[in-house]
Amino acid sequence: MHVAQVGPGASSSRRSLFNVENISTRALGAIPPPMLVLVGVVSLQVGAAFAKQLFTMAGASGVVALRLTFAAVILLAVWRPSLRMDRKTLAVVAGYGAVLAGMNVCIYQAFERIPLGAAVTIEFLGPLAVAVIGSRRKLDIVWAVLAGTGVVLLARVEGGLDWVGVAFALMAGALWAGYILVGAKLGSRTSGGSGLALGMAFGALVAAPFGIAEAGTALLHPAVLIAGLVVALMSSVVPYSLELEALRRMPPRVFGVLMSLEPAVAALAGLLVLGEMLGGWQWVAIGCVVIASVGSVGSTKDRDAKSGEAGPKDTGAN
Repeated sequence: MHVAQVGPGASSSRRSLFNVENISTRALGAIPPPMLVLVGVVSLQVGAAFAKQLFTMAGASGVVALRLTFAAVILLAVWRPSLRMDRKTLAVVAGYGAVLAGMNVCIYQAFERIPLGAAVTIEFLGPLAVAVIGSRRKLDIVWAVLAGTGVVLLARVEGGLDWVGVAFALMAGALWAGYILVGAKLGSRTSGGSGLALGMAFGALVAAPFGIAEAGTALLHPAVLIAGLVVALMSSVVPYSLELEALRRMPPRVFGVLMSLEPAVAALAGLLVLGEMLGGWQWVAIGCVVIASVGSVGSTKDRDAKSGEAGPKDTGAN
């Protein structure tokens, strides 16, 4: 996700009171990086399944607004970012937040209409497209065709899917691709976790009007607020923080392979938490997308070895 501290760090006197960053870093340092990624993926998708259960109370956009708002408050409290930055950095932070908000609004609208696993699988075409488009290898065409075949199977077999939900998932995927590109710029202009905190805060401001328009005063109900806090922790704070730490300690290719499991984990979360049953061919479709993603990431190793450059680092973001 290429996020880090923006501008000068907080004063040493403030940090000496309770250095959350150092404590969390030491704790996470004892966990193997692959385990950090896997725990983050599971937390993200189980959180998404839990969020879907709240749609009847606060609507999809209302849950997004709560999730981003609580996540922003927590991250701002932890990182205490400086607001001193140049205009270009401010534009990147704002763009990151806007894309983050749009991506979450779209994928939650998809969750409302189609199974969790199907939505995440279709959304995953976004980062996969970024990897394939940036490649000149003929083999990556095979991965693109395999992924496309998977999505066609997913959308058409065994009764098919709601096409409005499919459209929202595709829009979420396009925004996820943009999120990766903007996130790279954010990483080049910032350092630490404050960029994420500021971007999340801006994203909350963007998502808030949609949530208020859909849910109104229901957002203030105590039960909804508590549930929104849980969703924020499971779907934003925990996975993003774990992935950020993992990216510091493992090769991007390995990170990408582990993230490729996300559609399958989403399908399992939908099955176990929500009882969303997928047919045999739909599981095959999800497998096609996972294999295509792993294959594309694997071929990135060869490209990077020849160019001497690291491959793209992206994180799951639904």
